[in-house]
Amino acid sequence: MKRGRWIGLVVLATAAGVGLTFLPRQERALAPAVPEPSPLAWTAQIEPLAGDGISGSREGAAAQARFADPWGLLRLEDGTVLVADAGDNSRLRALRPDGRVEAFAGGAEGFADGPALQARFSTPSALARGVDGAIYVADTGNHAIRRIDRDGQVTTLAGGQQGFADGVGRQARFDAPMGVAVDAHGRVYVADTWNDRIRVIERDGRVRTLAGGPEPGHADSVGAAARFDTPVALAWDNQGRLLVADFQNNAVRRVTLQGSVDTVVPAGEVLNGPLSLAVTHDDVLYVGDHGGRIVQVSPGGHQVVLVGNGRIPRLARAAGLVLDRDDALLVADAAAYRLHRIVPLAVDQSPAPALVGPAVDAPLPLTEGRWPLAPQDGWHEVVGTLGEVRGTFRGQSRHHLHGGYDIRGDVGQSVLAIADGRIDTPAASWSLGGQAEGLRVGPLGYIHMQVGRDPRGVPFDARWQQLRDADGRLERIRLRRGTKIKVGDRLGSINSQAHVHLVLGSSGFERNAVALGFTGFVDTVPPRITEVALLDDADQPLRPAADGRVEVPRSGPGVQIVVEAWDQVDGNLPRRRLGPYQVGYQVLQADGRPLAGYEQPCWNIEFNRMPPQRDAVLAAYAPDSGITVHGSAVTRFRFLATNTVRDGLMEHGRWLPAALPPGDYIIRGSARDYSGNEGVGARDLPVRVLP
Repeated sequence: MKRGRWIGLVVLATAAGVGLTFLPRQERALAPAVPEPSPLAWTAQIEPLAGDGISGSREGAAAQARFADPWGLLRLEDGTVLVADAGDNSRLRALRPDGRVEAFAGGAEGFADGPALQARFSTPSALARGVDGAIYVADTGNHAIRRIDRDGQVTTLAGGQQGFADGVGRQARFDAPMGVAVDAHGRVYVADTWNDRIRVIERDGRVRTLAGGPEPGHADSVGAAARFDTPVALAWDNQGRLLVADFQNNAVRRVTLQGSVDTVVPAGEVLNGPLSLAVTHDDVLYVGDHGGRIVQVSPGGHQVVLVGNGRIPRLARAAGLVLDRDDALLVADAAAYRLHRIVPLAVDQSPAPALVGPAVDAPLPLTEGRWPLAPQDGWHEVVGTLGEVRGTFRGQSRHHLHGGYDIRGDVGQSVLAIADGRIDTPAASWSLGGQAEGLRVGPLGYIHMQVGRDPRGVPFDARWQQLRDADGRLERIRLRRGTKIKVGDRLGSINSQAHVHLVLGSSGFERNAVALGFTGFVDTVPPRITEVALLDDADQPLRPAADGRVEVPRSGPGVQIVVEAWDQVDGNLPRRRLGPYQVGYQVLQADGRPLAGYEQPCWNIEFNRMPPQRDAVLAAYAPDSGITVHGSAVTRFRFLATNTVRDGLMEHGRWLPAALPPGDYIIRGSARDYSGNEGVGARDLPVRVLP
């Protein structure tokens, strides 16, 4: 309970609205405190709550516990936090107030009622609490709403078969429901995600449709005339209206108990696929999104990014939100396998560094050397590596870092799964018909293909739902959350880009897919260093003097060291240029002996993990870098070796020769590929440090 004043007017917040009650004077001393207004635009501190960032199933102390796909959260009166842990776990877990994580309900994946630990779920998503203390589960993979009574008995409240039908109990049908909420009268509300509707389960078990129609869309109206597009989460405001995270519409909608729908948070530049909702006593709304941000929306509609705003790092996927004490939030970061507590800081406090994202040493997916093309155990040409500079077709040469591993294939060739996995997000496919069309299966992404269909547009099987417009044109490929993908399954057909772009890790936390290992991959070719140069603070080159040495002032802001290098692997076409894995430099005496501290290269650039900052490309690459695809006359990788881009970090740096006595030195550029081949070529730059 927040601090407040004792008065005679008591505000009674319920799941379906607010009641006002006046108490006699003699009873006022017993009335609860009126909560203070929720703080707005606060500075967030991300604290660890549970999970070590590695996918798995492990009970015990919170910091060592493991989750597979933590999604919905529910906080109980005693401080216990229930977690709907989907993925390969498909069970409910409990984080106790003493910090222990233990099983709460569910055993092996399946569909079975019974005592808590004997019951079975399939991809549980949202959780809600009824006025009678029962817990309700949106059991997405079983197309059902489940109920857990106070004695732990699990029953099926409604549904159990994929489809759409109103009716009583298990006669009703849902399609992968992800959201659930309960009102003060015991009615259960369902975000029927792949039916694009909001449904209601009455107390007698009868299921009816409150709002939404037979196809996805965006329309504010009443009942069946309203339209949603992939509604995924529900929450109550304090006027008894239902808020809906309308995922594909990138909006938050509002539904009255009579089925009238309007939009309270429209699509814009702040939200990026709303996944989770939480509402305070005074209608301050928190939204967790697919991009790992948490956005606060004031009652007046003002939006502020609290987590993922540049100062505070973003999460991998903010799938679950629940209010905690003292204005804090609890969040389930599904793609990082962690739970966090988000705490408001005082105005004079600065946030401490936060541990976010999957663990850096998390095991890699079990791919056993497979390639995403047939033959999966044969050799294929690698045509792009993580961290290479990429531009745009509008003439910008340094726009972003290449986030994956490119494997050449023929247009129309089938792309194959390299590991078993699941669809764990409502946005598994994107950019239909575009050159970047792709699919995510757990931690693996496959891009530059026609998802789920052959070159003629025919779907591979019933898993790949094709949505078409009124004229029959294909608009989107849908896959339900929880859909299983097996090794060798066809995922798509290569589009005009003529290669597969393989991504390892969620957006902002990508790792280098070369670490997966590929059957027959051989790299005995050393990187080629073509130039070492110095730039001033204006990115202008320092020219050599008449004797060939570049003169560097001993004092001043320092200089930037540029190492231009490129690489190949065995079997590459002669014209192919790849980016090296590591780039660095050494400072040597004029006779070639390394200075103290430079016995080994300073490997400031290492593309083991992607930095989350989009402008990291400007830290990694000097001007005049670029690739031919985006307009450069020749592919050039000109690395700013004095900057740091490695281990998911980005920092700017300079070579400061102030500690050196005036004289002649050598700056030696270094490059190395993932196989350990050392760079060769024009790697030495003679310099003179001036007094």
